[in-house]
This record gives sequence, structure tokens and C-alpha cells, in this order.
Amino acid sequence: MTAAALPPPADWRDFLALTKPRVMTLVVFTGLCGLLAAPAGVPPVIGFTAILCIALGAGAAGALNMWYEADLDAVMKRTAGRPLPAGRMDRPAALQFGVGLGAFSVILMGLAVNIVAGAILAASILFYVLVYTVWLKRRTPQNIVVGGAAGAFPPLIGWAAATGHVATLPLLLFALVFLWTPPHFWALALFVQTDYAKAGVPMLPVVAGERATRTQIGLYTIPMAVTAILPWLLGLVGPIYGAVAGITTAVFAVLATHVATRATQANDPMTPEKRLFSYSILYLFVVFGALVADRWVA
Repeated sequence: MTAAALPPPADWRDFLALTKPRVMTLVVFTGLCGLLAAPAGVPPVIGFTAILCIALGAGAAGALNMWYEADLDAVMKRTAGRPLPAGRMDRPAALQFGVGLGAFSVILMGLAVNIVAGAILAASILFYVLVYTVWLKRRTPQNIVVGGAAGAFPPLIGWAAATGHVATLPLLLFALVFLWTPPHFWALALFVQTDYAKAGVPMLPVVAGERATRTQIGLYTIPMAVTAILPWLLGLVGPIYGAVAGITTAVFAVLATHVATRATQANDPMTPEKRLFSYSILYLFVVFGALVADRWVA
């Protein structure tokens, strides 16, 4: 290979892009809420370290995902500008960055915080990379259903960082994010399904069609809504969480029902699918924020 054919050297912005910072924001927030909602107080330095490790671990998973899926990203319009398909970075650099960042985050969490939090963090990275990215994504339209567990770990990690164990409430938070993921991601898949079809990724709208996807969005919203309210019904949280979760989940259900009962997409810039996708992100921020407010006010 000649010098002219070598990719240009990557700068810090390309390495930051590998970590999927927009996705990381929600991951870090739910992890922080899990930590703050735990009954045990955490020294600020330990708390900061735990959240830093969650952020680094999420970034490592994102980098390894982009390393493995560079060929898919090059085909899809939505991802073609990422560092690897755009030629601003080579794959070995992305692999080394992802492995190094992941190992550092797990070791630091285990040594500076506690072994339980470190083990769950390691499991979350491995699950996202090996189970979702390598095994499921290219093989089954249920990739998002099972793979959604990867994004559901942060509340467990935050709680474990504060207490050294897990309990019913963080498990319910895990279940909430797990059940939230299919309607959230399938709403996105409905309006970018052409990209997935072009790349040969068997997302549900590509394999089963729009009608089946819309039905599944509606069906998954039911257990998600029940799970969102369960912490209040079980007396694990107070009325602030109960009220906020009840109202915001009702809005989610209305939007999901609109998507589920819609015959097909229109060409307007803000379809029900886009509304549901955008609201679903806000939904988790608000519900988890209410959890912390409820704990602190109580």
C-alpha cells in the first residue's frame, strides 16, 4: 500500500465519535440515577469514578460495535459518515481503542468501586459486543429484543456501585429499559428501513414488514407500561415517581398506539414513528429523573 492510499490520521473527534456520545448520554444518565436512587450513600470520588467507568465502558462497546460493523456502516446513509467507513481511521486503531477502553473501565470499576459493579459492567460490554453485535444483529429480526439487555445494565451497575449488590428496584429498572428498547428502536427502524434493507440487516420491518412491526410496537408497550408503574405499586418508590411515571407512560402508550394502528407511513416530516422515537428518549430521562427526585424528596 502506498503512502497516498493510507487513511488520514484520526484526531480526537474521530475517537470521540467511536464512543457514540449521544447514546452514551442516556446510558450514563440511567446509571447515575441507579446510583443516586440506591439507599446507601456514596462518597463523591467513588460516585464520580463509577459514572466515569460506566461512560468509558459504554464508549468501548460503541467503538467495538463500529469496528465490527464498518462494512454495514459504509452501506447505510445514516452511518456512512462515521470514522471507519469515511476512511478517517483504520479498523485496527478502532479495535485497539475499544479493547483498551473497555479493559480500563472494568479494571478501574472493580478496583476503585467494587467487584460486583465491575463484573456487571464487564457483562454489559461483552453482551453488547458479542451477543448483540456479533451474534444477533445480522442473523435475526429479534436482535433488538435480546440485544436490548445491553442498554438495560447501567441502572444495575449504578446501584451495585453504591451498595455492592442488586435488589428488586434496579432489576425493575433493568426490565423497564429492556422492554422500552423494542418500541423505541423499531420506531426508528420504520423510517430508516431502506437503509437496513440495503445493508442486509434483518431488522423487523425488513423481514416481517411494517404491519408486523407496528403490532409488535403496540404489544411491547403493554409490559413496558406495567413495569414502569410496578415500583410504585410495590411500594418501592413514592408518589412523585408514581405520578410522573403514570403520566409519561400514558403519553408513551398513546403515541405507540398511534403507530401500531397506522396503516402506512406518510411523507410528512414528523410522522407518528418519529414522534414516538423522539418522545421515547425524553421518556426515559424524565422517568429516571423522577426516580431520583422521589428518593431525595422522601
